[in-house]
Amino acid sequence: MLKIGPYEFNSRLLLGTGKYPDFDIQRKAVEESGTEVLTFAVRRMNIFEANQPNFLEQLDLKKYKLLPNTAGAKTAEEAVRIARLSKASGLCDMVKVEVIGCDKTLLPDPVETLRASEILLNEGFIVLPYTSDDVVLARKLQELGCHAVMPCASPIGSGQGIINPLYLKFIIEQATVPVIVDAGIGSPADAAASMELGADGVLLNTAVSSANDPVKMAKAMKLAVEAGRFGFEAGRMPKKHYASASSPAEGMIFS
Repeated sequence: MLKIGPYEFNSRLLLGTGKYPDFDIQRKAVEESGTEVLTFAVRRMNIFEANQPNFLEQLDLKKYKLLPNTAGAKTAEEAVRIARLSKASGLCDMVKVEVIGCDKTLLPDPVETLRASEILLNEGFIVLPYTSDDVVLARKLQELGCHAVMPCASPIGSGQGIINPLYLKFIIEQATVPVIVDAGIGSPADAAASMELGADGVLLNTAVSSANDPVKMAKAMKLAVEAGRFGFEAGRMPKKHYASASSPAEGMIFS
């Protein structure tokens, strides 16, 4: 069970809603993923224009918790303004705080992320900040009262997988709130590896929406997250320097 603030989820896969070839494929992929949390950029929505196309109309929103994000924000003030807009529309009181500090890498600005998170926490939001794999920043955010931290595996949309598993492990070991690995996941193996490290969940988008078969990839990601979690809970065998026979040698005819 994944618990974020007052909300509980059976699925540990959080799914983005951008870049799909069309709404029908998006709907089928979301259903196959088994996710219960959908994230989307508020700036993509025509929140106050009912006559404009809305990609969420294709989905049965009673089945999902919406997680608006502040993509596009470059300052704390911009992120706060976007979050307030989403809350005013009645979408959800959760928000993924995303403040980009580098246009080339799309890595987050840690100072502005901290400032925005503090303001939104004081306003009663359920805050999930997107961060780099910085253990100190993750600790400061959870000390502020953030309800989860979301370190990236690698740059957004790059599909490079986990660049620094050691740093992710540091964050997970010191976390007192759920750790959701966000960004850079490219394959089911990356998702499973994140969960095997001990992450509480995975958020991804492009790995599914840009797959040759997004619907099949969504199911693969669901199974990978489940397998990775089971592997973490079961406990990995220790690595050994030398070989160790799987069967005992006693009783063999040539012994």
